[in-house]
Amino acid sequence: MAEAPEIETLRRDLDREIGGKRIKTVEVPGSGSIPRHSSKKQFVGLLEGAKVTSVVRRDLLLVAKLDTGDALVTDVSRGGHLRRAANKDEVDKATKTVITFTQGGQLRAIDSTGNLEQFVVAFDQLDEAVPELVDLGLDVLDEPVSWTIFGNRILRHRDVKIRNLLLDRTVLAGVGPVYADEILHASGLRPDRDVASMSTQEIRRFFRAVVETLHESAKHRGLTTSDGEYKDLAGKPGGWAEQQVYERDGEACLRCRGTISKIRMANKPVFLCEECQV
Repeated sequence: MAEAPEIETLRRDLDREIGGKRIKTVEVPGSGSIPRHSSKKQFVGLLEGAKVTSVVRRDLLLVAKLDTGDALVTDVSRGGHLRRAANKDEVDKATKTVITFTQGGQLRAIDSTGNLEQFVVAFDQLDEAVPELVDLGLDVLDEPVSWTIFGNRILRHRDVKIRNLLLDRTVLAGVGPVYADEILHASGLRPDRDVASMSTQEIRRFFRAVVETLHESAKHRGLTTSDGEYKDLAGKPGGWAEQQVYERDGEACLRCRGTISKIRMANKPVFLCEECQV
């Protein structure tokens, strides 16, 4: 699963690569990736001839704003990837859409998982199309957040487990299981502690871990986990190699040399060091 650092990496690359470019043609050789549209023709008609003005991120969605007032929305958070390609490059059999620009080659959406989705919507109606965005929480990769604002926000959820808080998109945008585990290890906190049990010092440490972990990973172009799904526009895996606990069960903790454990919360795997996370 791609989370905020991976999607932000793609956003930055897309903004640089296709921002200002006009769409010449659109092909939809695959099926299943545009379920919100009544036909491929409708999807194509909304895109051809439009210019991409910029690419923004809303939570885990990539939103290419168009000069028509519409936006092309792409969700690769649960699988699939985007690839820049030359027109003459061989087309992967899992290709779902191919967007060709008047200058600058193609953008291809490739997916063998069945989870990638794309749709076109009026930009000012995006929140109606994706209602979860209305109540989206703090996005530390999008704008600076003070620790006092952060602390006040999380203390509204005093009876919630800290890891569940990290996964609540109305509290914090863009965090999934990978970075939840990494943030908790960086802050030295157990995932099953209640928010109410945190001291002021622990809240400060928790806040610092959220900001530093997400920014450091984005700086190094994200993380590719064992599923191998996340790749950048050039097809390369993420460069962040600093993960401390995620998928490292049975290995030594890089901080205290204890053994990384895998437990279950809400029937989902959680990775932590039970010796230095308290």
